[in-house]
Amino acid sequence: MSGPRVVALGGGHGLAASLRALRHLTEAITAVVTVADDGGSSGRLRQEYDILPPGDLRMALAALCEDTTWGHQWTAVLQHRFGGSGELSGHALGNLLIMALWDLRPHEQVRGLDLVGRLLNTRGRVLPMALEPLEIEAEIEAETAVGTTATSTVRGQSTVARQPGIVRSVRLIPEAPRACPEALESIKLADLVVLGPGSWFTSVMPHLLVPELRRALCETPARRILTLNVSLSDDEANGYSLAEHVGAIAAHAPDLTFDHVIADPQVVRSPEERAALDAAVDRVGASLVLTAVGSPGRPGVHDTLRLAAAYRDVIQEQGL
Repeated sequence: MSGPRVVALGGGHGLAASLRALRHLTEAITAVVTVADDGGSSGRLRQEYDILPPGDLRMALAALCEDTTWGHQWTAVLQHRFGGSGELSGHALGNLLIMALWDLRPHEQVRGLDLVGRLLNTRGRVLPMALEPLEIEAEIEAETAVGTTATSTVRGQSTVARQPGIVRSVRLIPEAPRACPEALESIKLADLVVLGPGSWFTSVMPHLLVPELRRALCETPARRILTLNVSLSDDEANGYSLAEHVGAIAAHAPDLTFDHVIADPQVVRSPEERAALDAAVDRVGASLVLTAVGSPGRPGVHDTLRLAAAYRDVIQEQGL
């Protein structure tokens, strides 16, 4: 199996979900991963060693491990997190492995990730979206103690993700980081580009805030798919409908259009929300693919085979 050349952008569990689904359809996968994480093991390593946060990169590598005993074993090793109360407590072994390769090959982040991919025999390639660690800053509107609303500026991926209120806008610090050249090249050569699902403002949107990356997404001849979340219950989605998720993409990247938007009908809660979603999808130039992609037994989680089927239908429709 080779298949169409696909680039998937995002971070964390959302990107891992799309990669696991795409792996059923093609081996020519490139994951372009956000590098703004500042929490947990990634945040500690980033602060102490001034490196790209490795956690989302590790998760993407694990998602692309081959579906064999070897692949399953190395996925478990890569994702293993140390317990206890010592200095290793909370660190994922994969994060330390990536950091060690970067330490041995300074300024060769892509080469280090490629070496991990060779060790794991991954079905695809994992790249950072930028070559420097980034910060996310957001404007969040929240209700005050006296019942009015106020807007505050919050900085840091982990803080934005937990902050109560409605995210009105996000930006990166620095504002115009250099994009990973290999990521730009992969988008240029892609047959299909997939954005989302995931934490909307801290994993999905940051790709659109890197000027070179957004330009590449606008100029690529590839078909573009926006994959919406199957839950609106996480902190970042607080107060947002699916239509408003699409609207936020359009507001931050008004020059970017899509060919298809994939949504699960279980998240469209009323005829009014369906009408709003149709209008939002139309504004970004896309057709709406309304199909069950959520896991029947795990609310809020994409089902790998259902999502793979949705991508397969789009790929076949486009003759890719």
